[in-house]
Amino acid sequence: MIAYVIRRLAFALPILIGVNILTFTLFFVVNTPDDMARLQLGQKRVTEEAIQKWKADHGYDVPVVFNEAAQGTQKLTETIFWRESVRLFAFEFGQSDSGRDISSDIRQRMWPSLAIAVPTLMVGLLLNITFALTLAFFRATYIDLWGVILCVAMMSISGLFYIIGGQFLIGKLLNLVPISGFDTGLNAAKFLVLPVIVSVLGGIGGGTRWYRTIFLEEMSREYVKTARAKGLREPVVMFRHVLRNGLIPILTGVVVILPMLFMGSLITEAFFGIPGLGSYTIDAIQRQDFAIVRSMVFLGSLLYIVGLILTDISYTVVDPRVRLN
Repeated sequence: MIAYVIRRLAFALPILIGVNILTFTLFFVVNTPDDMARLQLGQKRVTEEAIQKWKADHGYDVPVVFNEAAQGTQKLTETIFWRESVRLFAFEFGQSDSGRDISSDIRQRMWPSLAIAVPTLMVGLLLNITFALTLAFFRATYIDLWGVILCVAMMSISGLFYIIGGQFLIGKLLNLVPISGFDTGLNAAKFLVLPVIVSVLGGIGGGTRWYRTIFLEEMSREYVKTARAKGLREPVVMFRHVLRNGLIPILTGVVVILPMLFMGSLITEAFFGIPGLGSYTIDAIQRQDFAIVRSMVFLGSLLYIVGLILTDISYTVVDPRVRLN
């Protein structure tokens, strides 16, 4: 197991380095610090003195990759690449272009993101499995047919429709919960109900259809036919055998998105005014705060790679043969 994990980590590190180099190239080679200064200063005719001052204030007044004027190791460390790219591997995100500490902002904003993402995942997983198991139980009937049609229809609807429709119906028309906003402590619950409901509804169509396919595939296997031949009732076959074995690919798929819960939802948080990492990224893009965007891209890539590694490890738990690959 340890050797398998080490191999997966060895494969993941070059990917993370490649993503980091590509991100650095886009931000500091394609879009030079001079271009960033002109965007931030927001003037049509910016003086060279103003550009140099902005670069000095934000640490962009050094060479991009190699500093010939420095001595020793400072030829590499006194560069934009070292300050803005290599330090990310030590989780030193530095300051945003507006002067705020990015690490402090991430620590504060991760909790609202988790407050939405965790209930959405748990409730959505429970409903999707329940509906998918029901459709599989009533396979080849009108319940299954109309259930699949409803799932396809829900998948075809844009997520923005669920958000705007939920805000209008539940928040404005019925006036059950606030349309947007956030609070701390237990008062935050009333602001989280609507985003969680909307997020769950938006994922039911695709999730139910995917889980239904998994359960139907399990129902066609030999062990299910053997269980039926022994005289076991259909509900027993479904819950004791099909559900138990079908959860293996479902749970390993869930492991992939667990680290991404940290990042929050860009659209949901922006529309509902939740001060999470999703809205943090959207705001940074709108302000063209490249320091924040760069940090969030790196963090998102790292968490996604961690999710893939956890998925590989979970497969070794349910199927030891994977360790030989």
